[in-house]
Amino acid sequence: MIHIIVVLPKPEDAKGIRNLLSKNGFHVDSVCSTGALALSRMDELNDGLLICSYRMPDMLYSDLHACLPKGFEMLLLASANVLQECDCRGIMSLSMPLKVYDLINTVNMMAQTIERRRRKARQLPKERSAAEETTIKEAKKLLMSRNHMSEEEAHRYLQKCSMDSGTNMVETAQMVFAMMRT
Repeated sequence: MIHIIVVLPKPEDAKGIRNLLSKNGFHVDSVCSTGALALSRMDELNDGLLICSYRMPDMLYSDLHACLPKGFEMLLLASANVLQECDCRGIMSLSMPLKVYDLINTVNMMAQTIERRRRKARQLPKERSAAEETTIKEAKKLLMSRNHMSEEEAHRYLQKCSMDSGTNMVETAQMVFAMMRT
């Protein structure tokens, strides 16, 4: 499920978009009438989709796009004339008046893109902190000195133990310390 925020100057228009999306299986997290309120709502979320108009009471779409948190995509709703004048690089747009079919398909396509990005991010190995790297290096040194292993053998040993026990390398290194220091 992706997070959707709708920000339009007229609350009744924003609620109409929310209802339309809800009827088609999407969950709208927040309906806002100002860009500042939308930004504060987005700060509470990791990623998602922002549906907005060209002009809000406190800012233009371009100001909002410049402040968009990482992981958020923007869908701009404006008249065809306004869209021709807009700098829409990195922004998906739909011309008004909206066709329900176009809105639902566009939101669905953007939701799939966000989901793919989430899956890809989950597959990336997590970066270790300097302290965690030090723990692993120290465990390897201990294995190398006590068990006469090369660095590569000590590393493979930690990896295998980590996989066998279902723990990460740092936890395995900590277990090696606990077992060898007693």
